[in-house]
Amino acid sequence: MLGHEGSKKKPLKQPKEEAKEMDEEDKVFKQQQKEKQKKPEELIAKA
Repeated sequence: MLGHEGSKKKPLKQPKEEAKEMDEEDKVFKQQQKEKQKKPEELIAKA
């Protein structure tokens, strides 16, 4: 059982590297969303 699980984990490392690149894109996207959310809050605070 353990031998099979260990061999299955190795191929999963390649998609993880791609996931890291996606994470960087997600971080930028999330930052943009946060900035968009902050702008309306600032406008409300000014009003």
